[in-house]
Amino acid sequence: MSWFLRGIRSGIRTEPLSPDAPVLAGVTPGFPRETRFESVADARDNETRCPTGAIRADGEVARVKRDRCIHCMRCATPDGSAKMEWTVDHEWAHGGEGSGSLPAAFRRSLHVRVIDAGDCGACLNEIGHLDDPFYNAHRFGIFVTPTPRQADVLLIVGPVTQQMQAALKVAYEAMPGPRRVVAVGACAVDGGLFGPSVMCGSGAADVVPVDVFVPGCPPPPLAILHALRAVCGQEPLER
Repeated sequence: MSWFLRGIRSGIRTEPLSPDAPVLAGVTPGFPRETRFESVADARDNETRCPTGAIRADGEVARVKRDRCIHCMRCATPDGSAKMEWTVDHEWAHGGEGSGSLPAAFRRSLHVRVIDAGDCGACLNEIGHLDDPFYNAHRFGIFVTPTPRQADVLLIVGPVTQQMQAALKVAYEAMPGPRRVVAVGACAVDGGLFGPSVMCGSGAADVVPVDVFVPGCPPPPLAILHALRAVCGQEPLER
């Protein structure tokens, strides 16, 4: 009973999402950002250490392709070599070739169908936290639905294995319009470490049109929430 009374007194501690709100430690892994080094060798060293090709040396500058980054932290490990600069943020969603945000009628009522297209479990775990009190997606009018026939957004995780391609197309075609597709995680964005290969392609866009991409391996709930809010017009979407 004591924990119940303490909860009544303290209230629900939900993460604020205002631009000035501090991001708590551990909530997001962040990303490496473009870094200028003193020598070309330092930039090339970081390019060599990146297992996914997310870092590319351009002279003395190490450039970053976020869609490929898996947060392995090799470029930020203090092993005696030059380290990449690191930014701790969560607004990672960017638009694809799709139609952008949904009409204003969806701004406070968005229904999402989650599709596991070969996910390892990491991205699904992060999505599962969206309904937790800390993130509380319901306060923004965002709800998960069990059927694509009632969904406004298809949230795809995983590299889309060959066995899931047909099922993904069926789910997409069953959605009423207007509809949007969000690819969550490095695998769904461009295949990640698994694709292209004999078992899967280069992400969800190979199978269905994708409107919003959320990089990360896995992206934290705040990044996924930012993408969904952008889809329904509550947040601006980077193109």
